[in-house]
Amino acid sequence: MTRYWVQTFLEAQAAELDAATNTQLAYARDLKDFGGWLDTRNLDFSTAARSDIEDYLVFCDAQGLARSTRARRLSAIRQLYRFAFEEGWRTDNPAIQIKGPGRDAKLPKTLSVPEIDALLGAAQEHGRSKSDRLRNTCLLELLYATGMRVSELVTLPVSAARGDPRMLLVKGKGGKERMVPLSPPARDALRAWLALRDTQEDEARARGASASAFLFPSRGKSGHLTRHRFYMLIKELAVAGGVSPDKVTPHTLRHAFATHLLANGADLVSIQTLLGHADVSTTEIYTHVLDERLKELVLDHHPLAQDG
Repeated sequence: MTRYWVQTFLEAQAAELDAATNTQLAYARDLKDFGGWLDTRNLDFSTAARSDIEDYLVFCDAQGLARSTRARRLSAIRQLYRFAFEEGWRTDNPAIQIKGPGRDAKLPKTLSVPEIDALLGAAQEHGRSKSDRLRNTCLLELLYATGMRVSELVTLPVSAARGDPRMLLVKGKGGKERMVPLSPPARDALRAWLALRDTQEDEARARGASASAFLFPSRGKSGHLTRHRFYMLIKELAVAGGVSPDKVTPHTLRHAFATHLLANGADLVSIQTLLGHADVSTTEIYTHVLDERLKELVLDHHPLAQDG
């Protein structure tokens, strides 16, 4: 079980958060150490309580580990349990209220409106065929319009898109469902892609192939576009649109959705609902992103902030 939890968690980190190889290796080492410590107590990730995690941190301190190392280990444990809670592996999150030794908070990366426009423009032009371009445009428009997780996007059932919907029913982590509204550009992109997709499906059925249940079908084993393929695709679109690919991941579009909503007056509870966050404290990070962005604008453009 321990190996399965860690492997699945790391795969999701790589696909959705663009976690670097070194970061994944660090997570793997930290979680392996925590799992080994739990094993000495006849526990595992699924049975550990908050007190067990706190005891482990005391053990790490007694071993003389640096503050930064202990903070990193707690961060890995927190992220693992957040993922486990969202996936429905646990009904609680035993790490959510544990205070660590502390370190500088890292704000999520986001994208500016011009950068989003450049990505959307690239999606309309980038692709070997009309089908690729319509699919790419639909993917990007839906992701930016709804703030969906990439796993939610690629597994959307085609039934959710029928009837020119103004809202989509999204099944999130842990099986939780939520409604997300669609912008007019997203509806247009969805309508155009769906028409071509249905034509292609009809032709495939005429050749004896079975119909796909997914909005973004694929011939692969999963039956739908994979998270890894979409991750590579969005990097290609970044290059094509003149946006630094280092800044662009499926999750930065989710961050951009939330940050741009907040900047235009949306309240945190509404954004929490749209993102599918279990706790509004998770959503509050976007207020810090916005504060940082406003500070940059003042320093860059206010006359009193200019040298000379």
